[in-house]
Amino acid sequence: MANTQVPSALIIANCRLLDAAAGCLLGTRHVLIKNEKICAVSESPITQPDARVIDAAGRVMMPGLIDCHVHVIASMLNLGRMASAPNVFAALRAVPILRGMLQRGFTTVRDAGGADWSLAEATRTGLIEGPRIFPSGKALSQTGGHGDMRERNDIIEPCACTSKVGAIARVVDGVDAIRKAVREEVQKGATQIKIMASGGVASPNDPIHFLGYSEDEVRAAVEEAGNAGTYVMAHAYTPKAITRAVRCGVRTIEHGNLVDAQAAAVMAEHRAIAVPTLATYEALATEGASLGFPAESIAKIEAVRGSGLRSLEIFSRAGVRMAFGTDLLGESHRLQGIEFRLRAQVLGAAEAIRAATVHAAHLLNMDGQLGVIAPGAMADFVLVDGDPLSDIHLLAGQGKALALIVKAGQITKQDFNNDDTGE
Repeated sequence: MANTQVPSALIIANCRLLDAAAGCLLGTRHVLIKNEKICAVSESPITQPDARVIDAAGRVMMPGLIDCHVHVIASMLNLGRMASAPNVFAALRAVPILRGMLQRGFTTVRDAGGADWSLAEATRTGLIEGPRIFPSGKALSQTGGHGDMRERNDIIEPCACTSKVGAIARVVDGVDAIRKAVREEVQKGATQIKIMASGGVASPNDPIHFLGYSEDEVRAAVEEAGNAGTYVMAHAYTPKAITRAVRCGVRTIEHGNLVDAQAAAVMAEHRAIAVPTLATYEALATEGASLGFPAESIAKIEAVRGSGLRSLEIFSRAGVRMAFGTDLLGESHRLQGIEFRLRAQVLGAAEAIRAATVHAAHLLNMDGQLGVIAPGAMADFVLVDGDPLSDIHLLAGQGKALALIVKAGQITKQDFNNDDTGE
C-alpha cells in the first residue's frame, strides 16, 4: 500500500547497498533521508529524532531506475490512430501507464515524444502517481518522416499533430520552421528536443534507410537547443543516419540497431550517448499483430530486431556510453523490465544496471543527483528482495521483487511492515 505522506525524516536501516557505478554490493548501511534528499549513508546506525525508521532486514538498496526512452502518451500500438484520439482520452490513458512505470521501480523517465510540461508537473506535484518526467514535447519530423502518421492519399492535408495530445510528433520542414518549432517546444517546457533522423518502424511511409532532415535542418535544431541550454536526441537506425546526426551535434542516438564499427567510432569521438531500445522489438515481434500494430510496420520489425543485440557489442567495443531505454507502446508497457534481461545477455547484469542508473543520470545531466545512493542525491531508491547483480530477473518483471519504492523521499510502495515511528 502506498504511503503518500512525506515524513520529516526517513531512515532505512540494515540495507545492503548496491554501488551501481562499481557494480558491487557493499556491506550493511544505514541511510538518512530529509527534504527529498539523501543526507547521510553510514556503516553505523543513525539516530534522528522523530524520524520514521524502516528496517530493510538485509534487503538490497539500489538507486531508483531511469528509463531514457519512453512514450507515456502511447496508449495504443497504432500511433496514427492514437494521434487522432480525443485529447481527454489521450491524457487520461497516460495515467495508468505512468503508475505502472513507477511501480516497476522507474522513478525517472525521459519521454521521447508526446509528454509535455503539464504531465511532468502533474507527477512532480503528486496530482497523479508516476515517475519524474523529462519531457521532449512533440518530436520533430519532416514530411513523410517517422513522425508523419498520415496515410498516403491524393492530397496531403495539413497535419493536425500540433494540437492533438495523442500525437507524439509534429511535422516541420525547413530551417526557419525548425528553429521556430524548437523554440516553441522549449517555451512549452521541453527539457530536450527530439528529431527523427531516419525512417522508423511505427510510421507508415518511411523505410528504415530513409534519412530524416537535411544537415542544415539538423544543425538548426542543435543550435537552437544549445541556445536554450539543452540538447538534441535523434531517432536513427543506420550508420549513415547516426554518423551525420552526431557530426551535426546531436548528443544522443535513439535505437541505433544497425550501427557499424565506423559509426560507433564517430559517436565515441564526439562523446555521443546511445540509447538502445531492445524491449520494444521483442514486444512488437511477439504481440504486435494481435494488438493492432499496422501490417506495414510489422514487416519492418525484423529489419532491426535481429541487429539489436549485436549493436550492444559494437557500442561497447567502441567505448560508447549506453543508457537504458525501452520505447514501448500500448499494452506492451508492462514489458519494460525485459530490457534488463536482454542487455544482460550481452553486457552482464552490472552494465545493464549502470545503464538505468549512473549512465542514464549522466545523459540527463543529473550526475550525482540521480542514479546514485549518496549524500546530496535525490532520495530515489528501491529495496529489492534479492541481489540484482546475481539475478537480473529481479528487475525484469512487474516490480514484484521490489519491497519498497521511494521517489523524492516519498514512499510509493511498501510491501512489508517492520518500521517504527522513531528512535
